[in-house]
Amino acid sequence: MSTEQLAAPDARSPMRAAVTRPGSTRARRPRSLRARRTGAFYVFAGPWLLGFLAMTVFPLGYALWLSFTNSDGLSPNSRYVGLANYREVFTDPDTLASLTRTGLFTVITVPLTVAAGLFLAVLLNQPIRARGVFRTLVYLPAVVPPVGSALVFKLIFDRDSGSANGLLDLFGVNGLSWLADPYARYVLISLTVWGCGNVMIISLAGLQDIPAELLDAARVDGASWWQSFTRITLPLLSPVLFFQVVTQIIATLQSFLPLLISIDPTPKGVGAVPESNQLIMIDVFAQYFSNGRYGYASALLWVLFAFVMAVTFLVFRLSKGVVFYSVDPEHAKNKPRTIGDN
Repeated sequence: MSTEQLAAPDARSPMRAAVTRPGSTRARRPRSLRARRTGAFYVFAGPWLLGFLAMTVFPLGYALWLSFTNSDGLSPNSRYVGLANYREVFTDPDTLASLTRTGLFTVITVPLTVAAGLFLAVLLNQPIRARGVFRTLVYLPAVVPPVGSALVFKLIFDRDSGSANGLLDLFGVNGLSWLADPYARYVLISLTVWGCGNVMIISLAGLQDIPAELLDAARVDGASWWQSFTRITLPLLSPVLFFQVVTQIIATLQSFLPLLISIDPTPKGVGAVPESNQLIMIDVFAQYFSNGRYGYASALLWVLFAFVMAVTFLVFRLSKGVVFYSVDPEHAKNKPRTIGDN
């Protein structure tokens, strides 16, 4: 048989003809299958993509445009003012004070919330009776809507009929104005830490993912509970705790609804929020709906967005050498420390 005959397609072989013939059905099948998969992807992802564009991308772009104008939200004759709103943000003492209070509130509440959730997770990871019931009770505050949580705390710390002052009366202590300065900040911190059920449930999942063999080996070697916890449990749990810290920072910097609800009922309006609880989102709310300064309020939101991004980036930078990930030991740069490591 000649070389030309070997190279020529065999018409009697349907498989060879289908493979070599450009217009064959088998040659077009991978492309049509890829097209069907692409079409199915856009059919299922299309509603989310439309919602993302309409409810996220467009509002962000519109708010960015508003931040460069003097819009009041009502008049169509808004004027472009350039960076004037941003210059006012960084020169207004009230805005700078609210940013400072927001940062201080975050520094206090995030460690307390993460530590409380971890403590409860360790406690509820022990083999005790009715463990599931206790886990459910601890997690319940996390699923209560923020409005309900704030109203409950408002009733508890009411100056005249709250149970907190009723408890103080039993010890002969006069009732306190919990929802006014200087005590309002402590009520807000308590309200934030009270909802640590999410932190507890995720930390509990991380604890249960730690191999029991490591803890048993440490116990056999004579390690105490505290040594096992600090040298084995915490390093292996550090990615989970890092996730909790980042998400809690982002959520705390945007706290708003509990601030507006848990206030002294005597005065009215946003001005009723105690000065110690006037965080950046309260300032944004006041500028939008009380002062009608949509351009300035939009600039405040973009400054807050930049602040959140900067803090998150700083946390990621500081996490190096502290957070240990479970990877292949040959490629691990930061290995979890164990007993005996210096």
